[in-house]
Amino acid sequence: MSNAATNNADTQTRDLLILGGGLVGMTLALAAARQGISSHVIDRADPAELTAPGFDDRATAISTASWHLFTNIGIADGLEEFACDIASIAVTDQNKPGKLDFTPSADEGTLGRMFPNRRLRLAMFEAAAKEPLINWASKAEITERQRNEFGVAAVLQDGRTLKGRLMVAAEGRGSPTRESAGITIAKWDYKHRAVIAGLTHSKPHDNVAWEIFYPAGPFALLPMRDDADGTHRSSLVWTVSEEDGKAVTKLGDRAFLAELQKRMGDILGEVTSVGVRSSWPLGFHHTAKITSERLALIGDAAHGIHPIAGQGLNLGLRDAAALIEVIAEGARIGLDPGDANLLKRYENWRGLDSFMVALATDGLTRLFGVPGKTASAVRRFGMGAVQRTPLLKTFFMDEARGVSGALPELLRA
Repeated sequence: MSNAATNNADTQTRDLLILGGGLVGMTLALAAARQGISSHVIDRADPAELTAPGFDDRATAISTASWHLFTNIGIADGLEEFACDIASIAVTDQNKPGKLDFTPSADEGTLGRMFPNRRLRLAMFEAAAKEPLINWASKAEITERQRNEFGVAAVLQDGRTLKGRLMVAAEGRGSPTRESAGITIAKWDYKHRAVIAGLTHSKPHDNVAWEIFYPAGPFALLPMRDDADGTHRSSLVWTVSEEDGKAVTKLGDRAFLAELQKRMGDILGEVTSVGVRSSWPLGFHHTAKITSERLALIGDAAHGIHPIAGQGLNLGLRDAAALIEVIAEGARIGLDPGDANLLKRYENWRGLDSFMVALATDGLTRLFGVPGKTASAVRRFGMGAVQRTPLLKTFFMDEARGVSGALPELLRA
Protein backbone atom coordinates (compact mmCIF):
# COMPACT_ATOMS: atom_id res chain seq x y z
CA MET A 1 0.00 0.00 0.00
CA SER A 2 1.41 3.40 -0.97
CA ASN A 3 2.03 6.16 1.59
CA ALA A 4 -0.78 8.21 0.06
CA ALA A 5 -3.21 5.32 0.34
CA THR A 6 -2.06 4.64 3.90
CA ASN A 7 -2.51 8.27 4.92
CA ASN A 8 -5.98 8.31 3.36
CA ALA A 9 -6.93 5.17 5.31
CA ASP A 10 -5.60 6.71 8.51
CA THR A 11 -7.76 9.83 8.16
CA GLN A 12 -11.00 7.93 7.53
CA THR A 13 -13.45 7.61 10.41
CA ARG A 14 -14.16 3.89 10.52
CA ASP A 15 -16.91 1.89 12.18
CA LEU A 16 -14.60 0.15 14.65
CA LEU A 17 -11.44 1.24 16.42
CA ILE A 18 -9.96 -2.08 17.57
CA LEU A 19 -7.18 -1.73 20.11
CA GLY A 20 -5.18 -4.96 20.00
CA GLY A 21 -4.40 -6.97 16.87
CA GLY A 22 -3.93 -10.40 18.39
CA LEU A 23 -5.95 -13.49 17.50
CA VAL A 24 -9.22 -12.16 18.93
CA GLY A 25 -8.85 -8.57 17.71
CA MET A 26 -7.88 -9.62 14.19
CA THR A 27 -10.71 -12.16 14.03
CA LEU A 28 -13.11 -9.36 14.95
CA ALA A 29 -11.73 -7.15 12.15
CA LEU A 30 -12.00 -9.95 9.56
CA ALA A 31 -15.53 -10.87 10.68
CA ALA A 32 -16.51 -7.20 10.52
CA ALA A 33 -15.14 -6.83 6.99
CA ARG A 34 -17.28 -9.77 5.85
CA GLN A 35 -20.31 -7.74 6.98
CA GLY A 36 -19.12 -4.57 5.25
CA ILE A 37 -18.00 -3.03 8.56
CA SER A 38 -14.73 -1.06 8.44
CA SER A 39 -12.08 -0.93 11.15
CA HIS A 40 -8.80 0.50 12.31
CA VAL A 41 -6.71 -2.16 14.09
CA ILE A 42 -3.95 -0.80 16.32
CA ASP A 43 -1.30 -3.06 17.80
CA ARG A 44 2.06 -2.31 19.41
CA ALA A 45 3.68 -5.54 18.21
CA ASP A 46 5.63 -6.17 15.02
CA PRO A 47 3.77 -8.84 12.99
CA ALA A 48 7.05 -10.10 11.54
CA GLU A 49 8.29 -10.92 15.06
CA LEU A 50 4.98 -12.52 16.09
CA THR A 51 5.09 -14.91 13.14
CA ALA A 52 8.82 -15.68 13.21
CA PRO A 53 9.64 -19.39 13.68
CA GLY A 54 10.38 -20.10 17.34
CA PHE A 55 8.86 -16.87 18.69
CA ASP A 56 5.86 -18.62 20.22
CA ASP A 57 5.74 -22.41 20.39
CA ARG A 58 2.30 -22.49 21.98
CA ALA A 59 -0.57 -24.35 20.36
CA THR A 60 -4.28 -23.74 20.71
CA ALA A 61 -7.35 -25.94 20.65
CA ILE A 62 -9.92 -24.47 18.26
CA SER A 63 -13.44 -25.66 19.06
CA THR A 64 -15.94 -26.82 16.44
CA ALA A 65 -17.85 -23.55 16.72
CA SER A 66 -14.67 -21.48 16.35
CA TRP A 67 -13.76 -23.51 13.26
CA HIS A 68 -17.14 -22.58 11.78
CA LEU A 69 -16.19 -18.95 12.45
CA PHE A 70 -12.86 -19.35 10.65
CA THR A 71 -14.71 -20.97 7.74
CA ASN A 72 -17.23 -18.13 7.60
CA ILE A 73 -14.53 -15.42 7.56
CA GLY A 74 -12.53 -17.20 4.87
CA ILE A 75 -9.36 -18.41 6.61
CA ALA A 76 -10.18 -22.10 7.22
CA ASP A 77 -8.95 -23.37 3.84
CA GLY A 78 -5.47 -21.99 4.43
CA LEU A 79 -5.33 -23.51 7.90
CA GLU A 80 -6.63 -27.00 7.16
CA GLU A 81 -3.24 -28.49 6.28
CA PHE A 82 -1.87 -27.56 9.74
CA ALA A 83 -4.81 -28.92 11.74
CA CYS A 84 -4.70 -31.93 14.02
CA ASP A 85 -8.15 -33.24 14.87
CA ILE A 86 -9.03 -33.93 18.49
CA ALA A 87 -10.99 -37.18 18.17
CA SER A 88 -11.42 -37.69 21.91
CA ILE A 89 -10.45 -36.33 25.31
CA ALA A 90 -9.21 -38.59 28.12
CA VAL A 91 -9.31 -37.36 31.73
CA THR A 92 -7.59 -39.09 34.65
CA ASP A 93 -6.78 -38.33 38.27
CA GLN A 94 -3.03 -38.90 38.57
CA ASN A 95 -3.23 -41.79 36.06
CA LYS A 96 -5.13 -43.89 38.58
CA PRO A 97 -7.97 -46.25 37.57
CA GLY A 98 -11.24 -44.54 36.65
CA LYS A 99 -10.44 -42.77 33.38
CA LEU A 100 -13.15 -40.58 31.89
CA ASP A 101 -13.22 -40.37 28.11
CA PHE A 102 -15.18 -38.17 25.76
CA THR A 103 -15.53 -39.55 22.24
CA PRO A 104 -18.27 -38.13 20.00
CA SER A 105 -20.13 -40.30 17.52
CA ALA A 106 -19.03 -40.29 13.88
CA ASP A 107 -21.86 -37.95 12.81
CA GLU A 108 -20.96 -35.41 15.52
CA GLY A 109 -17.45 -34.90 14.16
CA THR A 110 -14.37 -34.03 16.17
CA LEU A 111 -14.09 -32.23 19.52
CA GLY A 112 -11.93 -29.57 17.93
CA ARG A 113 -8.63 -29.02 16.15
CA MET A 114 -5.14 -28.20 17.39
CA PHE A 115 -3.08 -25.50 15.68
CA PRO A 116 0.31 -23.90 16.29
CA ASN A 117 -0.35 -20.28 17.31
CA ARG A 118 2.09 -19.12 14.65
CA ARG A 119 -0.06 -20.64 11.91
CA LEU A 120 -3.21 -18.98 13.25
CA ARG A 121 -1.47 -15.60 13.26
CA LEU A 122 -0.07 -16.03 9.76
CA ALA A 123 -3.50 -16.91 8.34
CA MET A 124 -5.16 -13.93 9.98
CA PHE A 125 -2.43 -11.42 9.20
CA GLU A 126 -2.28 -12.46 5.54
CA ALA A 127 -6.07 -12.13 5.22
CA ALA A 128 -6.10 -8.74 6.99
CA ALA A 129 -3.34 -7.35 4.76
CA LYS A 130 -5.53 -8.01 1.69
CA GLU A 131 -8.72 -6.51 3.16
CA PRO A 132 -9.36 -2.82 2.25
CA LEU A 133 -11.93 -2.47 5.04
CA ILE A 134 -9.13 -3.09 7.59
CA ASN A 135 -6.59 -0.34 8.22
CA TRP A 136 -3.87 -2.07 10.24
CA ALA A 137 -1.52 0.11 12.28
CA SER A 138 1.19 -2.18 13.65
CA LYS A 139 4.19 -1.24 15.81
CA ALA A 140 2.03 1.61 17.10
CA GLU A 141 2.01 3.04 20.62
CA ILE A 142 -1.22 4.69 21.82
CA THR A 143 -0.67 7.83 23.89
CA GLU A 144 -4.31 8.88 24.34
CA ARG A 145 -7.74 7.26 24.11
CA GLN A 146 -10.76 9.48 23.50
CA ARG A 147 -14.47 8.63 23.80
CA ASN A 148 -17.50 10.88 23.79
CA GLU A 149 -21.10 10.82 22.60
CA PHE A 150 -20.04 11.58 19.02
CA GLY A 151 -17.24 9.06 18.45
CA VAL A 152 -13.91 7.60 19.55
CA ALA A 153 -10.27 8.19 18.71
CA ALA A 154 -6.77 6.93 19.51
CA VAL A 155 -3.79 9.28 19.36
CA LEU A 156 -0.58 7.48 18.41
CA GLN A 157 2.96 8.29 19.46
CA ASP A 158 3.90 9.15 15.87
CA GLY A 159 1.27 11.90 15.80
CA ARG A 160 -1.49 10.09 13.91
CA THR A 161 -5.05 10.16 15.21
CA LEU A 162 -7.29 7.27 14.16
CA LYS A 163 -11.03 7.78 14.56
CA GLY A 164 -13.99 5.45 14.79
CA ARG A 165 -17.54 5.06 16.06
CA LEU A 166 -16.98 2.22 18.54
CA MET A 167 -13.82 1.46 20.50
CA VAL A 168 -13.14 -2.24 21.10
CA ALA A 169 -10.58 -3.27 23.71
CA ALA A 170 -8.87 -6.49 22.59
CA GLU A 171 -5.53 -5.91 24.30
CA GLY A 172 -5.49 -8.95 26.57
CA ARG A 173 -5.38 -9.39 30.32
CA GLY A 174 -3.65 -6.14 31.19
CA SER A 175 -5.92 -3.99 28.98
CA PRO A 176 -5.04 -0.30 29.53
CA THR A 177 -8.30 0.68 27.81
CA ARG A 178 -10.29 -1.24 30.43
CA GLU A 179 -8.27 0.39 33.19
CA SER A 180 -8.69 3.92 31.81
CA ALA A 181 -12.45 3.33 31.51
CA GLY A 182 -12.58 2.55 35.24
CA ILE A 183 -14.28 -0.82 34.73
CA THR A 184 -14.23 -2.87 37.93
CA ILE A 185 -12.52 -6.23 37.76
CA ALA A 186 -12.52 -9.25 40.08
CA LYS A 187 -9.27 -11.18 39.93
CA TRP A 188 -7.01 -13.57 41.77
CA ASP A 189 -3.69 -15.24 41.20
CA TYR A 190 -3.60 -19.05 41.19
CA LYS A 191 0.11 -18.85 42.10
CA HIS A 192 0.70 -21.35 39.32
CA ARG A 193 2.55 -21.23 36.03
CA ALA A 194 1.88 -23.14 32.82
CA VAL A 195 5.03 -24.69 31.40
CA ILE A 196 4.60 -25.10 27.65
CA ALA A 197 6.70 -27.07 25.17
CA GLY A 198 6.44 -29.18 22.06
CA LEU A 199 7.28 -32.87 22.38
CA THR A 200 8.16 -35.70 20.03
CA HIS A 201 7.41 -39.25 21.15
CA SER A 202 7.59 -42.86 20.05
CA LYS A 203 3.89 -43.81 20.08
CA PRO A 204 1.17 -42.16 17.96
CA HIS A 205 -1.26 -40.04 19.98
CA ASP A 206 -4.27 -41.37 18.03
CA ASN A 207 -5.74 -37.84 18.12
CA VAL A 208 -6.45 -38.11 21.86
CA ALA A 209 -6.04 -35.08 24.12
CA TRP A 210 -5.00 -36.12 27.63
CA GLU A 211 -5.78 -34.17 30.80
CA ILE A 212 -4.01 -35.73 33.79
CA PHE A 213 -4.84 -34.02 37.07
CA TYR A 214 -2.30 -33.71 39.86
CA PRO A 215 -2.74 -31.69 43.09
CA ALA A 216 -0.28 -29.08 41.77
CA GLY A 217 -2.40 -28.66 38.64
CA PRO A 218 -3.36 -30.30 35.34
CA PHE A 219 -0.83 -31.93 33.05
CA ALA A 220 -2.16 -31.79 29.48
CA LEU A 221 -0.87 -33.58 26.40
CA LEU A 222 -2.45 -32.19 23.24
CA PRO A 223 -2.18 -33.92 19.84
CA MET A 224 -0.33 -32.13 17.05
CA ARG A 225 0.09 -33.07 13.40
CA ASP A 226 2.94 -35.50 12.74
CA ASP A 227 6.04 -34.13 11.02
CA ALA A 228 6.51 -34.89 7.32
CA ASP A 229 8.87 -37.76 8.19
CA GLY A 230 6.23 -39.36 10.45
CA THR A 231 7.65 -38.15 13.78
CA HIS A 232 4.84 -38.07 16.35
CA ARG A 233 4.29 -34.69 18.01
CA SER A 234 2.24 -33.33 20.91
CA SER A 235 2.01 -30.08 22.83
CA LEU A 236 2.59 -30.06 26.59
CA VAL A 237 0.80 -27.71 29.00
CA TRP A 238 2.08 -28.55 32.49
CA THR A 239 0.77 -26.56 35.45
CA VAL A 240 3.26 -26.17 38.30
CA SER A 241 3.38 -24.02 41.42
CA GLU A 242 4.78 -20.50 41.08
CA GLU A 243 7.89 -21.38 43.07
CA ASP A 244 8.57 -24.46 40.93
CA GLY A 245 7.96 -22.72 37.61
CA LYS A 246 11.42 -21.24 37.07
CA ALA A 247 13.15 -24.39 38.29
CA VAL A 248 11.20 -26.61 35.91
CA THR A 249 11.95 -24.45 32.87
CA LYS A 250 15.67 -24.44 33.77
CA LEU A 251 15.99 -28.21 34.15
CA GLY A 252 18.39 -29.87 31.74
CA ASP A 253 16.75 -31.81 28.92
CA ARG A 254 17.49 -35.20 30.48
CA ALA A 255 16.05 -34.22 33.87
CA PHE A 256 13.05 -32.54 32.25
CA LEU A 257 12.30 -35.62 30.14
CA ALA A 258 12.54 -37.81 33.24
CA GLU A 259 10.00 -35.62 35.07
CA LEU A 260 7.65 -35.74 32.08
CA GLN A 261 7.91 -39.50 31.74
CA LYS A 262 7.12 -39.94 35.43
CA ARG A 263 3.89 -37.96 35.10
CA MET A 264 2.67 -39.28 31.76
CA GLY A 265 3.63 -42.93 32.09
CA ASP A 266 3.51 -44.88 28.83
CA ILE A 267 0.64 -42.90 27.25
CA LEU A 268 2.81 -41.68 24.36
CA GLY A 269 5.66 -44.13 24.75
CA GLU A 270 9.12 -42.65 25.13
CA VAL A 271 9.48 -38.88 24.86
CA THR A 272 12.31 -38.48 22.36
CA SER A 273 12.80 -34.69 22.38
CA VAL A 274 11.43 -31.51 23.84
CA GLY A 275 11.28 -28.11 22.16
CA VAL A 276 11.80 -24.64 23.58
CA ARG A 277 10.20 -24.31 27.01
CA SER A 278 8.29 -21.26 28.17
CA SER A 279 6.19 -20.54 31.24
CA TRP A 280 3.22 -18.25 31.76
CA PRO A 281 1.60 -17.05 35.00
CA LEU A 282 -1.97 -18.24 35.59
CA GLY A 283 -4.72 -16.11 37.07
CA PHE A 284 -8.45 -15.46 36.96
CA HIS A 285 -10.18 -12.19 36.21
CA HIS A 286 -13.64 -11.14 35.16
CA THR A 287 -15.02 -7.65 34.65
CA ALA A 288 -18.19 -6.37 36.29
CA LYS A 289 -19.36 -5.23 32.86
CA ILE A 290 -18.06 -5.51 29.30
CA THR A 291 -19.33 -2.22 27.85
CA SER A 292 -19.21 1.50 28.55
CA GLU A 293 -19.90 4.61 26.46
CA ARG A 294 -18.88 3.67 22.89
CA LEU A 295 -16.69 0.90 24.30
CA ALA A 296 -16.86 -2.92 24.18
CA LEU A 297 -14.44 -5.39 25.74
CA ILE A 298 -13.68 -8.72 24.08
CA GLY A 299 -11.44 -11.67 24.87
CA ASP A 300 -8.97 -11.51 27.74
CA ALA A 301 -9.66 -7.81 28.22
CA ALA A 302 -13.04 -8.94 29.60
CA HIS A 303 -12.26 -12.33 31.12
CA GLY A 304 -9.16 -14.38 31.84
CA ILE A 305 -9.57 -18.03 32.79
CA HIS A 306 -7.42 -21.04 33.65
CA PRO A 307 -6.35 -23.08 30.59
CA ILE A 308 -7.68 -26.25 32.28
CA ALA A 309 -10.43 -26.69 29.66
CA GLY A 310 -8.71 -24.97 26.72
CA GLN A 311 -11.54 -22.45 26.34
CA GLY A 312 -9.73 -19.11 26.69
CA LEU A 313 -9.33 -18.17 23.02
CA ASN A 314 -12.63 -19.81 22.04
CA LEU A 315 -14.43 -17.67 24.60
CA GLY A 316 -12.91 -14.55 23.05
CA LEU A 317 -13.90 -15.67 19.55
CA ARG A 318 -17.49 -16.05 20.78
CA ASP A 319 -17.32 -12.44 21.99
CA ALA A 320 -16.11 -11.28 18.57
CA ALA A 321 -18.83 -13.18 16.69
CA ALA A 322 -21.58 -11.91 18.99
CA LEU A 323 -20.40 -8.29 18.82
CA ILE A 324 -20.31 -8.34 15.01
CA GLU A 325 -23.78 -9.88 14.81
CA VAL A 326 -25.20 -7.18 17.08
CA ILE A 327 -23.51 -4.37 15.13
CA ALA A 328 -24.47 -5.79 11.71
CA GLU A 329 -28.11 -6.18 12.71
CA GLY A 330 -28.09 -2.62 14.04
CA ALA A 331 -26.58 -1.32 10.80
CA ARG A 332 -29.48 -2.79 8.83
CA ILE A 333 -31.87 -0.44 10.61
CA GLY A 334 -29.46 2.50 10.50
CA LEU A 335 -27.99 2.31 14.01
CA ASP A 336 -24.49 3.57 14.77
CA PRO A 337 -22.02 0.83 15.93
CA GLY A 338 -21.62 2.68 19.22
CA ASP A 339 -25.36 2.87 19.90
CA ALA A 340 -26.05 2.26 23.59
CA ASN A 341 -28.89 -0.17 22.90
CA LEU A 342 -26.64 -2.33 20.71
CA LEU A 343 -23.97 -2.39 23.39
CA LYS A 344 -26.56 -3.36 25.99
CA ARG A 345 -27.60 -6.31 23.82
CA TYR A 346 -23.96 -7.41 23.53
CA GLU A 347 -23.54 -7.06 27.31
CA ASN A 348 -26.63 -9.16 28.03
CA TRP A 349 -25.64 -11.81 25.48
CA ARG A 350 -22.03 -12.34 26.42
CA GLY A 351 -21.77 -11.24 30.04
CA LEU A 352 -23.51 -14.23 31.62
CA ASP A 353 -22.12 -16.90 29.27
CA SER A 354 -18.50 -15.86 29.77
CA PHE A 355 -19.03 -15.60 33.53
CA MET A 356 -20.47 -19.12 33.77
CA VAL A 357 -17.57 -20.59 31.76
CA ALA A 358 -15.10 -18.70 33.95
CA LEU A 359 -16.75 -20.02 37.13
CA ALA A 360 -16.78 -23.59 35.79
CA THR A 361 -13.06 -23.57 34.93
CA ASP A 362 -12.21 -22.01 38.28
CA GLY A 363 -14.26 -24.67 40.06
CA LEU A 364 -12.53 -27.49 38.18
CA THR A 365 -9.13 -26.02 39.02
CA ARG A 366 -9.96 -25.96 42.73
CA LEU A 367 -11.70 -29.35 42.76
CA PHE A 368 -8.77 -31.22 41.24
CA GLY A 369 -6.27 -29.25 43.33
CA VAL A 370 -7.47 -30.73 46.64
CA PRO A 371 -4.69 -33.10 47.82
CA GLY A 372 -5.08 -36.42 49.59
CA LYS A 373 -6.27 -39.96 48.90
CA THR A 374 -9.85 -39.27 50.02
CA ALA A 375 -10.24 -36.31 47.66
CA SER A 376 -8.78 -38.36 44.82
CA ALA A 377 -11.19 -41.22 45.52
CA VAL A 378 -14.16 -38.84 45.55
CA ARG A 379 -13.07 -37.29 42.23
CA ARG A 380 -12.67 -40.69 40.60
CA PHE A 381 -16.07 -41.75 41.88
CA GLY A 382 -17.59 -38.62 40.29
CA MET A 383 -15.73 -39.22 37.03
CA GLY A 384 -17.03 -42.79 36.98
CA ALA A 385 -20.59 -41.51 37.41
CA VAL A 386 -20.17 -39.15 34.45
CA GLN A 387 -18.62 -41.97 32.39
CA ARG A 388 -21.77 -44.04 32.93
CA THR A 389 -24.19 -41.20 32.13
CA PRO A 390 -24.45 -40.53 28.38
CA LEU A 391 -26.48 -37.34 28.80
CA LEU A 392 -23.80 -35.79 31.02
CA LYS A 393 -21.05 -36.81 28.64
CA THR A 394 -22.94 -35.27 25.72
CA PHE A 395 -23.38 -32.05 27.71
CA PHE A 396 -19.64 -31.78 28.43
CA MET A 397 -18.74 -32.60 24.81
CA ASP A 398 -21.10 -29.91 23.51
CA GLU A 399 -19.43 -27.43 25.87
CA ALA A 400 -15.99 -28.47 24.61
CA ARG A 401 -17.11 -28.10 20.99
CA GLY A 402 -18.62 -24.70 21.76
CA VAL A 403 -22.01 -25.60 20.28
CA SER A 404 -24.19 -25.06 23.35
CA GLY A 405 -26.19 -21.97 24.24
CA ALA A 406 -27.31 -19.08 22.01
CA LEU A 407 -24.71 -19.13 19.26
CA PRO A 408 -23.95 -16.18 16.97
CA GLU A 409 -24.63 -16.95 13.31
CA LEU A 410 -20.90 -16.89 12.49
CA LEU A 411 -20.30 -19.82 14.86
CA ARG A 412 -22.75 -22.08 13.05
CA ALA A 413 -21.95 -24.40 10.17
